[in-house]
Amino acid sequence: METIKETKELKIILDFLHSIGISVVEKELPTDTFLPGLSIGPNCLEVDFDKLLYPGDILHEAGHLAVTTSADRALIGTNKMPEEWPTQGDEIATMLWSFLASEHLQLPIDYVFHPNGYKNQSEWLIENYSKGNYIGLPLLEWMGLASKETNDASNTFPKMIKWLRD
Repeated sequence: METIKETKELKIILDFLHSIGISVVEKELPTDTFLPGLSIGPNCLEVDFDKLLYPGDILHEAGHLAVTTSADRALIGTNKMPEEWPTQGDEIATMLWSFLASEHLQLPIDYVFHPNGYKNQSEWLIENYSKGNYIGLPLLEWMGLASKETNDASNTFPKMIKWLRD
């Protein structure tokens, strides 16, 4: 039987994160993390594959790192990080980032937006993104990560300029 760690989808995600400069550190985590088997540390994701329930959550948590400024990424998980991080805006930007990343990686949308996540709003998010309602696009544009401008007039899909915020 294939374990979570051996799945093709997880390998695709981990290779992508490595290619854009997001480190994934395998380590044993306590049972009280916000998402089972996942934690965000300074400039990295910490993953306990034995406790991880939804591998697509790795892409979402990576989105939190990606939309955070490089200076603040180094502070994540420390007492120097502002208590209000991530903000509501960060969360909205992260959700679109993770959707665009899943599309870029050609993963099924419900692999990331699984029914047991997103405060029971995964179906609503999938429906909106699938219909071209890219909630959070102005934030990703403001962050310098994405553009709604494309070279193809028939394509309204946002274009990622880069995957990590400066």
